[in-house]
This record gives sequence, C-alpha cells and structure tokens, in this order.
Amino acid sequence: MAAGYLEILRTRHAARLLTGTLVGRLPNATAAIAVVLFVRAEGGSYSLAGALAAVYGVANAVGQPVLGRLVDIHGQPRVQLPAAVLAALATTVFALTGLDPLPLAYAAMAAAGLFTPPLEGGLRALWPSVLRREDQVHTAYAMDAVAQEVMFTVGPLLVTLCVSLWSAQAALIVLNVLGVLGALSVVVSQPSRAWRSAPREAHWLGALRSPGLVALLAAFLFVGIALGSITVAAVPYADDHGGDAVYGWLMAALGLGALAGGTVYGARQWAGAPERRLRVLVAFLAVCYLPLMLMPGAAGMVALTALAGVFLAPAIACAFVIVDRHAPRGTVTEAFSWLVTTFTVGASVGTGLAGPVVQAGGALWGFALPGVAGGVSLLVLMATGRVLAAPARAAVVAASSENDPNRAAEPRFSSGDRA
Repeated sequence: MAAGYLEILRTRHAARLLTGTLVGRLPNATAAIAVVLFVRAEGGSYSLAGALAAVYGVANAVGQPVLGRLVDIHGQPRVQLPAAVLAALATTVFALTGLDPLPLAYAAMAAAGLFTPPLEGGLRALWPSVLRREDQVHTAYAMDAVAQEVMFTVGPLLVTLCVSLWSAQAALIVLNVLGVLGALSVVVSQPSRAWRSAPREAHWLGALRSPGLVALLAAFLFVGIALGSITVAAVPYADDHGGDAVYGWLMAALGLGALAGGTVYGARQWAGAPERRLRVLVAFLAVCYLPLMLMPGAAGMVALTALAGVFLAPAIACAFVIVDRHAPRGTVTEAFSWLVTTFTVGASVGTGLAGPVVQAGGALWGFALPGVAGGVSLLVLMATGRVLAAPARAAVVAASSENDPNRAAEPRFSSGDRA
C-alpha cells in the first residue's frame, strides 16, 4: 500500500517540497486555536477571540486566490516568501501589542490572513514538473490530502506544547517563524525557482472563467458546510456524554477516518474519469454522515465519526485532479487556491448554520445538517455532469516548454485518469 507513496518521496525534491509546504502552512492551520488561547491569556472574551479568528479567516479566503493569481503571473519565489514574511510580521505585531488598541489587533489579524502564502496551491502546481508521470502526480495529490489531515492533527498539539512550555504569545511567534522557514525551504528549491505558469489569457475572472471549475467549487462549498456543521453539532453531544475529552476524541476520529481513507485511496490506481469517480465518493461521503444522527454512546459515536471522515480525503484528492483538468491555461495556482478558499468559506458557513440549528433542535438536528449538505453537493455534481465532463483545455505541454529544461510550465496529461 505504501509503495506508491515511498516512490514519490524518493523522487528528487518531493520530500522537501511536501515537508516545506506543511511546515509553511502551520501558522494557517493553527491560527484559530492560537488566537483563542492568546486572547484568553490577555483577558479577552471568547466572543472577541472568535471575532478576531473570523477576521483572519475571511481575509485568508480573500487573499488565497489573489496571491495565487500573482504566483501564476510572477512565479513562486517573488510572491510566496514576501507574503509569508508579511503574514508573520503582522502576527508578531498582534502578539507583541495584544488587544490594546483593539483596532490594531483587528488590522493585524486581517493582514496576517490576507498575506498567508498560497503554498497549498503552489505545491500542487509543482507536482507535475517534479514527478512527470500522470499516475505519480495523482498519487501525490492523494498523499497531499493525507498529509493535511496529519498537519491539522499535529498542529494544535504544537500550539498547546508551546503554550505549556512558554506562553500563548510565544506560540504565535514561534509558529510563524516556522512558517517563514517552511516557505523559504520551498521557494529556494530548484523546482520552485524554475516553475513558470503556462501563458495565460488576460481575463478578469482568471480561473473562474472555467465552467467546470465553478461547478466543482459549488459542490465543494457544501462539502465544507458539512464538515463545519459537524464541529458544532459535536459540542452539545459531548456535553451530554463526557465533556471536552469526548469532543476531542470525536474531532480526532474525524481526522483519523480521513487519514485512513486517503491512505487507501492513494495507494492504488483508478480507472475512469475522475469526474464520475468524484460523484461516487461524494455519495458515500453523504451516506456516511447519516449514521451520526443515531448518537450512540461515546465509543460508538467515535467510531461513527471516524466513518464519516473516511471518504473526505479521497474526495479532496479526486477534486485536485479535476481542478488540474479544468483550470484555464496559466491559472493553475489560482485555481487550486480557489478550492482552498471555497472549502474554508463552506466550513465557516456550516459553523454559522449549525449554531441556530443546534439551538433550536439540539445535537440531533445538528448532525442532520452534514447529511443534507453532502446530498446537495452530490446533486450539484450530478446537475453539472456535462460541464464537468469537458475539461477546459487540452492536456498538452507546449513543445517549447518540453524542450526548455529551465521551464516547468504546468505539464498536463491526457484525459484518461489513473490516480
């Protein structure tokens, strides 16, 4: 099972790019918990902590596609590293000045979110130039999705470790220093320095002029809503079945389920078009959300939550392949960044929707929301099947790019898919 992953990691530059990207994304992955702990340490309320975290999240959602477009135009080093430094400086200002004056705290959080470098989209743009073979690239997408689950599990542990060893203020600064070092490791690598986006047509919509990409983003908005609603619905359930420890186990089980599913999915080759396969994966994802409404005892609920996560990473990995097929030429980093933004916005919407639903109907209705959102995502994919079946452009590498060893310009593969 692990042979495909090991083959990729043994490829020159691959392990460095994956590790550097994950480390570079630590500030973003841990922002919510780090901000909450810092605000509480400064004597602020949970409402203020939530508001500051929300400002960071909204700014991040705006900044990712904008910076992704700049990467496509100007290259990775000229955008990724300056953005990482600016985001780290903004967070450092927040950590050193605290909550007084409050407008400065909000401005610092907005700047930190806005300048978070699009390392995630950048890595996916680099895989074709590093791995070359189609089956390896698709396996790398799956490995990337699995690695995200590891990062979102390990990241909060690093925050709490820094807080226990030093302080919440130190945690913010240390994690952002690590983020800059991770970004630096990526952008000084040969693939990042050599990568150039394919020539792009000037258009104000950028990647969003692809109907297939827009259809995919619409579907994944509801996948994000499903995931965000689970995190809220699990709170009242945990309150009735053991408290914070049970909540922690539920969230860990969700990540472990996705980790297991992504590992199995990426360890084999898949025949057929990824658009059809995504419909199957999202259907299973929606179905696996429904048993959460049974709300058994804590041990059973942990098992059901793990089941609910099994098809998440495979669906995300399959979506990466579809983004690569549908992104208009010269917009690949921006397109991947739009997927990140859409998923993040969806999770935020899910969190917001689940609050009043849980307030009105309790945890049962809260756990009904993920199944509904998953079903809507499937309906979107089915309704836009024809649009998704037609990739935005031929998957061909320009001859000039193939003959230029210093230009890694978005290799594209044929429409046959093997992941």
